[in-house]
Parts: sequence; C-alpha cells; structure tokens
Amino acid sequence: MREKIEQILSFWGLKSEQILQIYSSAWEIDHSYVIKVYDNKNQLERNIKISNILSECHIPVAEIVSTQAGKNYVEYQNSYFLLTKKLPGSNISDVKNETMARKMGEAIARLHAAFIKCEKEVEFWDNSLLKEMKGWVRDHLMDHNWQIISKEEYSKAVEMLEAVYDYLPKQLIHRDVHFGNFLFFEGNLSGYIDFDLSQRNIRIFDICYFLTGLLAEETDETFTSKEWIKNVKAVIAGYESITDLSLKEKDAIPCVMENIEILFTAYFIGMKDSKHANDAYQVFRFIQNCENDIRNEISKGFPSN
Repeated sequence: MREKIEQILSFWGLKSEQILQIYSSAWEIDHSYVIKVYDNKNQLERNIKISNILSECHIPVAEIVSTQAGKNYVEYQNSYFLLTKKLPGSNISDVKNETMARKMGEAIARLHAAFIKCEKEVEFWDNSLLKEMKGWVRDHLMDHNWQIISKEEYSKAVEMLEAVYDYLPKQLIHRDVHFGNFLFFEGNLSGYIDFDLSQRNIRIFDICYFLTGLLAEETDETFTSKEWIKNVKAVIAGYESITDLSLKEKDAIPCVMENIEILFTAYFIGMKDSKHANDAYQVFRFIQNCENDIRNEISKGFPSN
C-alpha cells in the first residue's frame, strides 16, 4: 500500500519521507497531510460537500488539497483518494476530565447547528434508532435466542423509546462522536473529522453515543457511577450553553443510551464477538442502575460557566 500511496501523491506533486497508517483507510503523510481512501464515490463526494459547507460556517474541518489538475480527489484502480491538510491537535486521553466533557458538549452543539445548513444542501440517509431497534436489532437478538439481552429487557427499553420518540427532534447528526473524531489542541477544539456515518436521526443520539462510549473505553481506569454522572452533567451543560434541549429530550437520555447499548450488543452478537457483546450489555446494566441519578442531575440546571 505504501508504494500505491507514493504513486497517488504524485497527482499532488508530493513526495513523502514518512507514511504512517493511522486508521484502516487513512495514512498520515510527513506529519502534514492525511490521505484517505474510499470505495464509494458518492460517499466521498458527499463528505466533500459537508466539509465545504462546514468550513463556510466557520466550523474547523480538514482543508481539502486540490490535485495539480485542480480536482478534489484522485480515482485510481477503482478506489478514490482524498488528501487533506492535517489538523492540529489530537484526541483527548483523559476521559474523566469534566472540563473536556463540557467542551465536547459545546462542540457537539456547534456541529449540530452547522449541520442544519448541510441538510438543506446535501442528501442524507434518513435513519431511525427506533426502526433499527424494532428491525435488525430485534432480529439479531431473537435469532440468537436472547442469549445476552433478555426479551423482557429489550421490550422494556424499546417500549420506553417508542413512547417518547415522536417528541425527540430529528436532524443531521455525526453518528460517530468520540474523542478520536473531535480533536483538541492546547485545551481547545481544533477540528472535526470523519463524517462517513453522518445521517438524519434524533439529535440526542450524538450526545448519548458519546457518553456511552466513555463507559466502553478500554482503559485501565473505569468510571464509578458518580464520576460518569458528573461527565454526563458536564456534556449536557456544554451543549445547552449553545443550544437548549427540550425537557422531553433530557428525560429520554437514559432510555436512548440503553437502546444504543442494546444495539451494540446485537451488533456484536451478529459478529460472533461475545466479549464486546457482553461488554455492551454491562454498559447497558450500568446505565440502568444510574437512570434516576442521571435524570435528577440534569434536571437541576447548570451554571453558566
């Protein structure tokens, strides 16, 4: 692959001394650029449009580098290559930091506000967490005889979600919010990356996905319930410093988080990955045990800074 990338870089008139793979489909070039390969041309062109619109909205995203021929990307051997300037900063490693949790809440809210403009100009997959739960998630769990999540646990969580779903605002969301996709430099947000999974869905999905992801981080330091709930409160406070959430949304946060973890349990069961399926189930149970505390904390209101 290194030889192929070196050939691809010639379209930009670049030669590289160091090529470092940073994701399965992305490589860092000389600490200055990132080249990403796509199999789907439509997805690539959609992501380019998203980046351009977000940039116009003063949202920090990676700058696309045009080829010497003035094109946004290179088609080569049935793949598509996009070169961008490397954003400053890195992902946060201290996942328990409440200050950074609040900044993540602010960052999600700012991105959501800008995404509203993207929705008007770009076509997106219109997805529904509720339909997923009642569709492939249920099918996966049933096909495997409810081996980790019981039918009763599944039914209770989905019934709770269905009762509030129509009241939850929908819009374009990132769909893969974690510290790896939101970069920080010297304590401040420096850029957003990876819009491959962006879709229309309930907007609190991004908040809930991030918060459940903190519990799923495979680090030596696990969260106590008190530590995690402080981070929950900090993220919501950060979000609401930019955009208000409705009372229905705040009340639904534990329910949405539980459904996300059931979704992941079903996904890993389907992948025959029992370790991660059980890990997701443990996060589900952790959230269940915190339901009342979460609602109590986020209903108290937040300081302005």
